[in-house]
Amino acid sequence: MKISLSSRGIRFVLILSTLLSIAESASAFSETAFQASFQKFTTMSGDQAIEQSAEEFAQLLASEPTNPLLMAYAGASTAKLATTTLFPWKKMSYAEDGLAKLDKALQLATRADANSATHTVVMHGTVPVTLEVKFVAATTFLAVPSFMHRASQGQQLLNDILQQSQFPTTAISFRGAVWLRAARLAIDQQHPERAKDYLTSVIQTNAPQAPVAAQMLKGLPS
Repeated sequence: MKISLSSRGIRFVLILSTLLSIAESASAFSETAFQASFQKFTTMSGDQAIEQSAEEFAQLLASEPTNPLLMAYAGASTAKLATTTLFPWKKMSYAEDGLAKLDKALQLATRADANSATHTVVMHGTVPVTLEVKFVAATTFLAVPSFMHRASQGQQLLNDILQQSQFPTTAISFRGAVWLRAARLAIDQQHPERAKDYLTSVIQTNAPQAPVAAQMLKGLPS
């Protein structure tokens, strides 16, 4: 049995890579250490980089075990380890462990949302931590094989991010990443008009993903 991230889903690595510009964190963890692990996770290829990022995010999480952002990236990087082995049982173990961490990250983020009515919203740069957690979870859920039944949850999370009142004020790199992923999903689901709307948003706001969006737009039926 072959268990791996889909080729379309793996593109979330490229989508997430633009979030490197979101640097300052309100959390106690070292942003420098976070970005070093994040760069391996998003921009470097090869099993060694994947394994190192998973190990480093696990270490960061150990220092703050209830941090939803660290839990999310630890989960996503663990799930990505499924691409580094040929053994089906290891692939399944990595995928299930990663998804479990992402589920827990979403629970922690939901609690943070509930507290935000009376407390300051925790930010990672200009992006609310809860939105970044949801995006990491969404892209991972949409990447894992269909038999794991996570696609609908991933789509729901993506739609939730787009509908949040905080979304328009987040970093343009984050909005571009979300719009681009939503466009890819719309194309996969054969909704070209919806995809055009998302791609146009990327281009009109001059997001870092604009060149990619323009190329995708050319490939859609006129």
